[in-house]
Amino acid sequence: MLKKIVIIGPESTGKSTLSEMLAKKFNTYWVPEYAREYLLEHGTNYRFEDLRKIREGQLALEEQLSRQALEEGKKLLFIDTDMQVIRVWSEFVFNQCDSRTLNEIVARNYDLYLLCNTDLPWVKDELREYPDETTRIKLFHHYKDAMINQDTPWAEIKGGYQNRLPCAVKAIEDLLGIVE
Repeated sequence: MLKKIVIIGPESTGKSTLSEMLAKKFNTYWVPEYAREYLLEHGTNYRFEDLRKIREGQLALEEQLSRQALEEGKKLLFIDTDMQVIRVWSEFVFNQCDSRTLNEIVARNYDLYLLCNTDLPWVKDELREYPDETTRIKLFHHYKDAMINQDTPWAEIKGGYQNRLPCAVKAIEDLLGIVE
């Protein structure tokens, strides 16, 4: 059975880096954040309606890589961003969220969430929108609230780059019942 682990948090908190590192460590796949691909192609002046396309692209990518991982007998799949991220972003930017995104949150089953804290320095790139610490912390609390108000186990990942991978690995080993 494939266990799905989602990495979430505000922008520039190391989600993609951590997803890639975990996939390498556990010899499996990771699902990249589809929004990056979409925004690079369509530009950063997105509208509420674009979130539907991003949601559908993210779900399709997750399904594709889930099938591939299962076919190859992988035990884990790491997912950089899920519907919780789209919900938080939608509510934060547009003060609304469509019912399909909310329905997907309820319908999808994950085994663990890793919530990345904002204690890494913000790194500018062409897609990031909120460099100020106050907004980043506010967004983090939106994600933390989402974690507290759902049933899937979760762990907060914090500290410098060198601390994040061991912290995440421990949470995963705890989930899998691995004792060292």
